[in-house]
Amino acid sequence: MSHRPGWVFYCSFVLLVLFVVAGGLMPAELSRYANEALDFTTLHFGWLYLFATSGFLVFCIAVAAGNYGKIRLGADGEAPEFSYLTWLGMIFSAGMGVGLVFWAVAEPMSHFVAPPFDSAEPRGPQAASMAMRYSLFHWGFHQWANFALVGLAIAYVRFRLQRPGLISEAFRSTLGNRVDSGIGHSINILAVVSTVFGVATTLGLGVIQINSGLGAVAGTAFGVTQQLFILAGVAVVFLLCSLAPLESGIRYVSDANMLLAAGLLVFVFFMGPTDFITAAMTNAIGDYFANMVGMSLVMTPYTGDDWVERWTIFYWAWGLSWAPFVGSFIARISRGRTIREFVFGVIGMPVLLSIVWFSTFGGSALYFELFEGAALGDAVLAEMSSALFATLNYLPGTTIIGGLMLVLIVLFVITSANSATFVLGMFTSKGVLNPKRWSRLTWGIVQVSVAGVLLLSGGLEALQTISILAAFPFMVLMIFMAVALLKSLRNEQRQIELHEAMTRERLLRLLAENDHLGDERAGSEPGLKPEEPGKNE
Repeated sequence: MSHRPGWVFYCSFVLLVLFVVAGGLMPAELSRYANEALDFTTLHFGWLYLFATSGFLVFCIAVAAGNYGKIRLGADGEAPEFSYLTWLGMIFSAGMGVGLVFWAVAEPMSHFVAPPFDSAEPRGPQAASMAMRYSLFHWGFHQWANFALVGLAIAYVRFRLQRPGLISEAFRSTLGNRVDSGIGHSINILAVVSTVFGVATTLGLGVIQINSGLGAVAGTAFGVTQQLFILAGVAVVFLLCSLAPLESGIRYVSDANMLLAAGLLVFVFFMGPTDFITAAMTNAIGDYFANMVGMSLVMTPYTGDDWVERWTIFYWAWGLSWAPFVGSFIARISRGRTIREFVFGVIGMPVLLSIVWFSTFGGSALYFELFEGAALGDAVLAEMSSALFATLNYLPGTTIIGGLMLVLIVLFVITSANSATFVLGMFTSKGVLNPKRWSRLTWGIVQVSVAGVLLLSGGLEALQTISILAAFPFMVLMIFMAVALLKSLRNEQRQIELHEAMTRERLLRLLAENDHLGDERAGSEPGLKPEEPGKNE
């Protein structure tokens, strides 16, 4: 297989460079056009984001729970490449680590001061309950189902069918050899562009919160200029890390991520309002499961409220834009696992960790606000990214914990960007598992450039807008991807059933032949004569 760049690389690169140049020269115009496109998309297709994401969750659970769940993503009997804990750590770190840290306090407090659909009194107990419910919902099963679907399709194609790990290969069962032509190239180009915008959004969020953390720890000013310098510094680190192999680069950074995140989580859980955290978590889990269907499909056609667009659709779109990257990366590290283990590992364990994380940090913030008079709600309104560090001020060892949290955010940003360089290199190098260093460096620079343009064009609002827009075409593509994957699994299941039927038929024939030979041998042994008819009658 040739590792030289082809049409996918050049077309994706040119499109993204044009975006960077246009955004750098005309940031205000970029923001205006993006907002107009966003209004059109959410007005006419907002319902599709809700139905599609819910459908992906149902699809993944049905595939894993059925007979297809026994199929191994690799050769039959092949052992997994990574240990279970390391595998989960890499999924969690490359998945939504930056988002979890950014929104762990910011989202619950945002809903607390401005409850969804004006359905509760702001800053009251009912608002606090709804804040935790929707936080768990937005970071729960729906979000990870996006990653699971793409990851499962890529892993099945790459390790079961032994084909290149490209998004287009997942459509071979429905498109046939047309995936090798312009149609397949277009699919891969769309995946590259969606991935770059999704990761750029995360880089931007991470940089904004690093800026807030430096302000809390070192008194650094908050602004776009500071954020661009931070982005440049983080870029140097993750570009150097991207030159290392997967096993010694992302793996060890993700292990460090998980250890540090676990340490901070345990500290806040036990040094914070532990009883309140456990009670809030229990209540939120019950609310989440009791209202999951209603939250999944709620819209506001009678009031014109834009809350769903600003929160739920943004989250689903952000996850969809991340799906080609996270899904492909999860596929890359999941060789040897069964479909059932893959789906429940990707959807189940990260969601459990997300629930504990949000309950610990978000629950602590709500407690300090409700019972200790903290002004965390006002802090969120003034600067959303400052919410986490404002909460840490109410815990012992504020300076040390704030510094460690800052390190965690940096590590999460590095891991996400580093993982993305591998995946983008795979997409644009015909699916090779270990893309060339120059390819990883190129895509790392492109990601940083796009993130910088989005920060210049409006910061957090621009990041949210571009996520929703970039996700829409790939969401439609994922619907057809699910159809193609189901067809591939059905074809394999039929082959398995046919093989089992043929094996049973051969065994029956062998048994029948052996019984016939046994009768002949019994009749031909010396001293024995065949019985005469009627002898024993």
